[in-house]
Amino acid sequence: MKRTAAFFDIDGTLYREGLITEVFKKLIKYEIIQPERWYNDVKPEYVKWDRREGDYDNYLLKMADIYTEAIKGLHKYQVEFIAKNVVAQKGDRVYTFTRDRIRWHKQQGHMVITISGSPIELVKEMSLKHGFDDYRGTIYVMNKNEIYTGEVVPMWDSNSKKKAMEELALKYSIDLDNSYAYGDTTGDFSMFQMIKYPLCINPTRELLNKVMNSPEVRNKIRIIVERKDVIYNLKPEYLDLIQVKS
Repeated sequence: MKRTAAFFDIDGTLYREGLITEVFKKLIKYEIIQPERWYNDVKPEYVKWDRREGDYDNYLLKMADIYTEAIKGLHKYQVEFIAKNVVAQKGDRVYTFTRDRIRWHKQQGHMVITISGSPIELVKEMSLKHGFDDYRGTIYVMNKNEIYTGEVVPMWDSNSKKKAMEELALKYSIDLDNSYAYGDTTGDFSMFQMIKYPLCINPTRELLNKVMNSPEVRNKIRIIVERKDVIYNLKPEYLDLIQVKS
């Protein structure tokens, strides 16, 4: 008998920002990344996004590039130590809607799985904290001595998430035609295409544009916007009322 599953992105979907942002702060605190890297390389992308003049994805990818460079040569235990601290201190900073949906899926007997572009060390800690059945994240490659090499196997793009879902569906005999997916950026779009019940959680402009231009997804999507202590549930028939800048 096939199983029903719910696939969750983490950054911006469960966690209220990007976990890699918190790791970045820790790396600066421990002087692994010099503060100048933030001001010279990351801050310009952050300012563009904060002013709604740039893409959120570009901001996160810039941090991911510097993160890759920063941990090269570090030992596994150093990164795991930082990941544990980040999740211990920030892991409860999640959206109410998504947290409640995880609980609901468990009550229905569904599997709950996270597929995230965050480093696998962070994804593991969030998975343990929030009771996911399995997880996939971006792998930063280590050598035989558990030293990071600077190579990356990403999980932030749509194609990688599609392959992960296919592998998980085979592993656990999951019925994708009766399953759920939760995401907020274009990297999650393939998950929406593959399952019956997709939910956009505070979607980016880029993701919303893709949804509105894909009849396949548009006709089955739910859009959830959580602001302060209010949750807005937008049904597909109201999408034409939403103004999305191209």
